[in-house]
Amino acid sequence: MDTSKELIYRLYLQREEEFVRTDIRKEFSRYDDIKNGDIEKVKENFAELRKDFFKGKGLLSKDPLRNVKYHLVVSIGVISRICLKNGMPHDEAYTMSDIYIQAADECTEVDQVIDLLEQAQIDYATRMKKILQKNEYSVYVRHAIDYIYDHLHEQITMESLARMEGLNPSYFSKIFSEEIGTPVKAFIISKKIETAENMLKKSDYSIADIALSLGFSSQSAFTATFKKLTGATPASFRKNSNYMNAL
Repeated sequence: MDTSKELIYRLYLQREEEFVRTDIRKEFSRYDDIKNGDIEKVKENFAELRKDFFKGKGLLSKDPLRNVKYHLVVSIGVISRICLKNGMPHDEAYTMSDIYIQAADECTEVDQVIDLLEQAQIDYATRMKKILQKNEYSVYVRHAIDYIYDHLHEQITMESLARMEGLNPSYFSKIFSEEIGTPVKAFIISKKIETAENMLKKSDYSIADIALSLGFSSQSAFTATFKKLTGATPASFRKNSNYMNAL
């Protein structure tokens, strides 16, 4: 897709119409209030934004409802990643994003989507406030957890995580165990098995493919680990899940 001519044309129209996009510094100052857990400021910002919601925003669709939904998706995407970077657990940040985007998909009116975006911003800010108050994890452990979630398909070691953070392996192992309450290796395995459970419930991938996708050396190694942590083999777990879903 060659966008050059279209870009020139649209920039020309924007100049003719005196369209000015929202200053990025102002936009990100609002995101800063969310990541800092400043709930009252987030409410204040959105009350101001609501007065002219589309001012400074591009047209993402000619359909008004689809246009506002696209803007919500963009905003939620940025918010979730900013909150993740500043301490929100990886799965919580992204699952929250999924929840709000799916909810927006069900909306039938523009104002419903705008209300939902306000709710999402307050929700993220509220959760960030709790996280910052707890000051739960050090930056090293947060980085390691994010890396683990992003690389569950690989064979991750405690030594490689320590090296990534520039820490002595023994020291990294100690702070991880103290903050998370479980050793690094056990945490990695537990997250792989949790992911395997979801894949067995919600996909048609073979057990061998699931084992391979989660970095296990063999299907037998995966099956042994899965049974040790869940008390069931992958095959029996899938069969039971399918039975429960059919009820």
